[in-house]
Amino acid sequence: MPNGFVIANFRHVADGLQEGQFAVGERRRATSLADLDPIYRQLLDRPITQALGIIGPDGRVSLTPMWFDYENDKVLVNTAAHRPKCEWIRKQPKMTSLLVNPDNPYHWLQIKHTVEKELREWEAGGEYVTRQVDRIWTKYTGQPGPYALRDPKIDEKRVLFVCRIDRIATFGRP
Repeated sequence: MPNGFVIANFRHVADGLQEGQFAVGERRRATSLADLDPIYRQLLDRPITQALGIIGPDGRVSLTPMWFDYENDKVLVNTAAHRPKCEWIRKQPKMTSLLVNPDNPYHWLQIKHTVEKELREWEAGGEYVTRQVDRIWTKYTGQPGPYALRDPKIDEKRVLFVCRIDRIATFGRP
C-alpha cells in the first residue's frame, strides 16, 4: 500500500465482555510505526520471539519461532542462507509476523509484510547484514556480539530480507 499501511485494532476483552468482541473495532491508516499506539509498539522493542508465517513448498503456512527486528518502518528477517526457508521466502515473499506478549496472551501484534529487497552477507553491503544479526543477538541474549550461533560445520552466511509493512492488526492491552 503506497504511503503507509492500515492498522486494524480488534475489540478485546481487557475491560470485560463486549458486543462484537474479537472483531475489528477500528481501522485507520498509518504512515509509519510511530503512529502505532505505544502499548503495541513496545512489543516490537522487547525480546519477544515472533511466530513467522511463510508459505512452504506444499502451499501451507509454515510457522517458525524467530527473533524479531525492525528498523525505521521495515521488518527485518535474518536467516542462514542454507536453510530451506530462504528459498521459500524468495518464491513467496509475503510473510506474517505475530508477537504475543509473554505476560498476557490477550495482548498481541500481527504484521503482514512483503520483501522489498534481499541483502547477502557475502556481497557488497553485506556488513550491514552482519551488524544486524549481531544487534539482535544482543537484544535477545543480553550478550555482546558477535552472533554466536553460526553452524560450526559450515561457513554459515546470513541473508537479510528487508520488508515493507502492508498491514498491522492489534489486540488487547498489557
